[in-house]
Amino acid sequence: MMRAQFALLLLLSLPLGLGGCGDDEPIEPAAAPTRIAPPAMPGVEAIDDARLVAAASEPQSWLTYGGSYAEQRWSTLEKINAGNVAQLGLAFSYDTHTTRGLEATPIVVGGVLYTTGSWSIVYAVDAKTGKEIWRYDPKVPGETGPKACCDVVNRGVAAYKGKIIVGTLDGRVVALDAKTGIPIWEKVTVDQTKPYTITMAPRVIKGNVIIGNGGAELGVRGYVSAYDAETGELVWRFYTVPGDPAQPQENPALDKALPTWTGDTFYKIGGGGTVWDAIAFDPELDLMYVGTGNGSPWARKIRSPGGGDNLYLSSILALRPDTGELVWHYQTTPADNWDYTAVQHIMLADLTLDGQPRKVLMQAPKNGFFYVLDRATGELLSAKNYVEVTWATHVDMKTGRPVETPLANYDAATQTIKPSPLGGHNWQPMSFNPKLGLVYIPANDIAWAFGLEKNFVYRPGGWNNGNDPTTGDAIPRKDVSGRLIAWDPVKQEKRWEQPYPQPWNGGTLATAGGLVFQGTAHGTFAAYDAAGDGSGHGKVLWEVPAGTGVMAGPSTYEIDGEQYVAVMAGWGGAFGLVGGDASQAANEGAGSNKNDGRLLVFKLGGTAQIPALEKLNREVEAIAGELDPARVKAGNFAYHRWCAFCHGVGAQSGGVLPDLRTSQLFFSDALTPIVMQGQLLAKGMPNLSKWMTQQELDDVRVYITAKRNALAAEQAAAPASAAVAPSAPGGN
Repeated sequence: MMRAQFALLLLLSLPLGLGGCGDDEPIEPAAAPTRIAPPAMPGVEAIDDARLVAAASEPQSWLTYGGSYAEQRWSTLEKINAGNVAQLGLAFSYDTHTTRGLEATPIVVGGVLYTTGSWSIVYAVDAKTGKEIWRYDPKVPGETGPKACCDVVNRGVAAYKGKIIVGTLDGRVVALDAKTGIPIWEKVTVDQTKPYTITMAPRVIKGNVIIGNGGAELGVRGYVSAYDAETGELVWRFYTVPGDPAQPQENPALDKALPTWTGDTFYKIGGGGTVWDAIAFDPELDLMYVGTGNGSPWARKIRSPGGGDNLYLSSILALRPDTGELVWHYQTTPADNWDYTAVQHIMLADLTLDGQPRKVLMQAPKNGFFYVLDRATGELLSAKNYVEVTWATHVDMKTGRPVETPLANYDAATQTIKPSPLGGHNWQPMSFNPKLGLVYIPANDIAWAFGLEKNFVYRPGGWNNGNDPTTGDAIPRKDVSGRLIAWDPVKQEKRWEQPYPQPWNGGTLATAGGLVFQGTAHGTFAAYDAAGDGSGHGKVLWEVPAGTGVMAGPSTYEIDGEQYVAVMAGWGGAFGLVGGDASQAANEGAGSNKNDGRLLVFKLGGTAQIPALEKLNREVEAIAGELDPARVKAGNFAYHRWCAFCHGVGAQSGGVLPDLRTSQLFFSDALTPIVMQGQLLAKGMPNLSKWMTQQELDDVRVYITAKRNALAAEQAAAPASAAVAPSAPGGN
């Protein structure tokens, strides 16, 4: 039986989780990095600046994260099309041997597919057969896991002049030999004593590796860096928010930004503004576009008590790729108060607006509005909400600013608004069909309760967002869902949509075969008619089980005249960690089976089968004895302060990490050594003794006992034939 109330979105108000987001240790590297010789075809050694600029004209390959510098995720391949997609079958699967989130888009060149898995591990496989060529494990320390707000994920690699380049969770950039997987150079690009992480796929632009970082929830200062792709030497760095006002700022743009900040909290904690995903490039304009993230803390009253827009939070920045010089900026959410990052997918296109051809930039950031900007100047051309928005009425076209509603201010009282901090759209990439003029957006529909944290105290290494951790734990299940939206950016209106039972569905791929491919949170991979069914709804043409929830964006390529579609399948990420009953109600992979991660590759006539999934036993027995209601209440608060981020709101796991109600370790003498002495630090479970008291831990045990007993009663009351869906036992 599922809970009547869905206590999902405490997620992004929470600090480090009990269990520290650790499950299995990072995979040991293969004894010999080279397994088989790669195909004798022009490969990564032939990728240079000119080839990357022309990537869209090479549809048989997938050369960069978004398919091209424009990041449209559009392929002109059409051998798989609306007429024959029903014949699509699995060509092969490749097991990553992971049970955490998979978010990478596979790169394919020269007959080799390069992708990444949990803990920043890189895989090179034969793109036709799935045979492993090499595997590289960067040996990310397990204690890095708690620094990752949203699972130990990685979104992929860059390929350039014989190198495969990856950013690692612990803040390194590593260039590997594309043929062997052996490191060529490695650079640490963050202060590893601070809670920085890297989950994004790097890009190579004009010979520079462009990389940002994450960590604003815990407290860091954001920046984006460029490293020479040949040597690994730092070329330039652009900080996105000001530093200590008493010190010289690093560039003139920060001097202009400084008056928009007040107080001293922001620079002592970091300020935020991290660049953790979106990058696009226009070679003709010689402009690189990056998105920046939320403030640190989230709450603007704490972060900048005297007001101000807090540049350059939640902004799109146009930079010169050679120098990092800021040319223009557009702030989607001035004085961000809700974790409304602008780090979501940035896409470039040429559109006709009001009868005039315009070179535009498009983005659907977290705040719920779809933006179309002139990419040469940053001029706002249009902005309309693509999901329900209650924090603002509209975007004022004269000022370019959202017009806030009374719900937007939670200084005095908790306010429930949409979108949530998970966003109307998050990192899952959208795609664009230039023939139909439609953008395909993986959208979320989630309410969220914001409340100001009283007596905020900065906790180094913990979550420091200024949001009350006790809010957001009673969001009705009906307020949590997802959709695939086909959006017309010219008319700024929805053409069609496909509803889903939950949010956090995968990125999209559009092809000239008239198709849109997307994985789903409920554990399938599907193809839709790109034009819809003609009545405003999606038209499913093909759908197969994926064995687990799919978040990643697909890619497509061609070898020996056959078109393939590849996608990483592995449930996890922010929603996957704490989604609780919503994650499991629809997601058979994360809820009922072991969450095995895999690369899935499809072709017409494919006959391979996904290996059988391991079923999980989730039944529990109640623990006898009376429970002190006061201690249950105290344990509830402590759990949601320290544990829920990784182990689930309301003590119900999202199916990725241990559900503490069913964990034998949690009810054993091993609990204190694990939580307060760092016994499992190498596996990602932090030592919480720096913040948590033994009394709090004891109270948490009482609270979890109450939740376990409630689960046991729920199972006992369920009909014998019913499928009970609590989280998996055992072990961002």
